[in-house]
Amino acid sequence: MNHGNLAPGPGVLVIGAGVSGLTSALELRRAGFPVTVLAERFGAGTTSVVAGALWEWPPAVCGSHQDVRSLERSKQWCRTSYAIFSELAANPATGVFLRHVNFYFRQPLAGQPGATRKMNEVRPEVRDFRHDAALIAENGIDPRAGVVDAYRYLAPMIDTDAYLQWLLGEIRRAGCRLVTRRLTGPLAEQTAGLQAEFGAELVVNCSGLGARELAGDDVWPLRGALVRVLNDGAGSPRINEAHCVSHEEGSSEPYFMFIVPRGERMLLLGGMAEENQWSLDIDLDNYAPLRAMLQRCRDFLPDLGNLRLDPAEPVRVGLRPVRRQNVRLEHEAATGLLHNYGHGGSGVTFSWGCAREVAARARALLPVGEYPAVAA
Repeated sequence: MNHGNLAPGPGVLVIGAGVSGLTSALELRRAGFPVTVLAERFGAGTTSVVAGALWEWPPAVCGSHQDVRSLERSKQWCRTSYAIFSELAANPATGVFLRHVNFYFRQPLAGQPGATRKMNEVRPEVRDFRHDAALIAENGIDPRAGVVDAYRYLAPMIDTDAYLQWLLGEIRRAGCRLVTRRLTGPLAEQTAGLQAEFGAELVVNCSGLGARELAGDDVWPLRGALVRVLNDGAGSPRINEAHCVSHEEGSSEPYFMFIVPRGERMLLLGGMAEENQWSLDIDLDNYAPLRAMLQRCRDFLPDLGNLRLDPAEPVRVGLRPVRRQNVRLEHEAATGLLHNYGHGGSGVTFSWGCAREVAARARALLPVGEYPAVAA
């Protein structure tokens, strides 16, 4: 695949076509840079399509982001993404929805310093915030679930199938070029050749888990899986809000509660965060933890009892790219490489904030004034 004709002059090559790569490419193009996106897969073939894609204030319920410095940076990325996703929700073609998300706790928040701090941080950042244990009964949570406290707010929830296609359409409309190719080996050794081939002064590495090889970084998978059930109101009430139970503070448990509406007629049930598990070949027939995960969701929210599995695709499995210092968004000194990877389970949440920073750094690194901005 090779689409689009770039304007003459130096530009930017983006490696990777997940949500981080595509959003970075779009922001770079809107800033005026000629952009090429090079990836092994586009659209449905990327890990981003598997994402639960619920906007969350860090750290996310999957618990993969704990590095203090990265968490502080990610809060600004979250603010940017919340504002942009809120605007995109006005356009049905984007696949972005604004819906309530409810977070539940098995201990009063007053006794959980970390969870209380996160709640107090997110409160002024979102719309329609409410902290009230009465949400538990109002939402029909089974009393035997053992939750005693809750809060909720309006959050962006993204139908990744529709959204990735919308992003690709925006990138093509903006005039980016798309090239299908698999890169292997250290990226630093290939940078000069790639720059010459694509007329790029800057290479932006958004390769996700591929950074393990391309950047020689200690990136590993945090395997996630989501069960997909029909949410069309036939036989069971439609679920129009998200419901989440995070890890307890200090817990290393790889499973958590995640019930999120997807688009207009689908519901995602999860979740899991299995460290260093590479296989995607798990399903409800061959993997007992998936069956247990589904049963936990049904026990938690009895309204799920009669929902039917999606006959076309009952389970999606993906590998979140995790590194010990979390997100790497930095220019590699004395090179033409800018890195943007290691988002763990927060790639969609961070995407617009990180992309805006990528574009700002490109402006600082490359000559200013040569690239007229492209309208959004």
